[in-house]
Amino acid sequence: MGRTTRLAALLLAIGLAVSLLAGCGSKSETVKVKVGEVTRSVFYAPEYVALSQGFFKEEGLDVELQTIPGGDKTMTALLSGAIDVALVGSETSIYVYQQGSDDPVINFAQLTQRDGTFLFAREDHPNFDWSELKGSTFLGQRKGGMPQMAGAFTLKKKGIDTAADIKLVQNIDFANIASAFASGTGDYVQLFEPQASIFEREGRGKVVASFGVESGYLPYTVFMAKSSFIGKNGDTVQKFTNALQKAQLWVKKHSPEEIAGAVVPYFENTDRDIVVSAIKRYKEQDTYALNPVIDDKEWNNLLDVMENAGELKERVPASKIVNNTFAEKAGSGE
Repeated sequence: MGRTTRLAALLLAIGLAVSLLAGCGSKSETVKVKVGEVTRSVFYAPEYVALSQGFFKEEGLDVELQTIPGGDKTMTALLSGAIDVALVGSETSIYVYQQGSDDPVINFAQLTQRDGTFLFAREDHPNFDWSELKGSTFLGQRKGGMPQMAGAFTLKKKGIDTAADIKLVQNIDFANIASAFASGTGDYVQLFEPQASIFEREGRGKVVASFGVESGYLPYTVFMAKSSFIGKNGDTVQKFTNALQKAQLWVKKHSPEEIAGAVVPYFENTDRDIVVSAIKRYKEQDTYALNPVIDDKEWNNLLDVMENAGELKERVPASKIVNNTFAEKAGSGE
């Protein structure tokens, strides 16, 4: 074998070795991220789009999603390290901060920017006015949770005294509220989608107003992680936020029917038409955030809502438990 031939063979061998190493490297770059969502809901459509359209995979992430019913349980899982990232109401991060945690929970990417509940009445009210609630029995949400606080904020704004004007029922678990209403409890109920659309189809009543529209923009559901996790895994958090931003833009550009096609595998027992109806209602009122940034106006509105509910010890500045660095970078396309 001549010198030139031997050199060519050596270069070929080196090239093969480099290729093999590169292949091994790309495999090891896939990072598993354990995510806990507070409930399975069409309200979180962009999250499922990020999964079904492969946006997390494009970023080199293997996202393992589990549903952990209840904000307190989801936060416990996050604080204990059972999950890396939580999708839950941003009020939970404030509760943790108020307790004086050494490792605060940081909000880094917003998913929804409005409350997701609707006022559902047993009878249709074509020209509904909020004053019609007076004298009624209202089946509300759990005290201290964002649905209840956004509901109370709206009722006060509409001149409804929850102590004097209505009979407020608040002692029913979140999972049983719909069945309680179906069984005859309450004249009005505060419902998420797709339950509201399901009840309309079943002829149980009509959506007459939106708590999301009335309570305004706020960081309602947010991806968050412990400060220590973000400090050690900044690159992973950035990739996660990049994938979310792709999903949010995808949702913005596509129809409710197309979005339903992307998320329906996550709702095996729900009729596709119901999923379309729910997504349409949420899209029409700007429920899904267009980018992951949590702005100061939204944060201050959240504090107003919590203050009104008596759940705020002090107004926590966004700078304490919000990190928009990842969201801003994802939005800039860097």
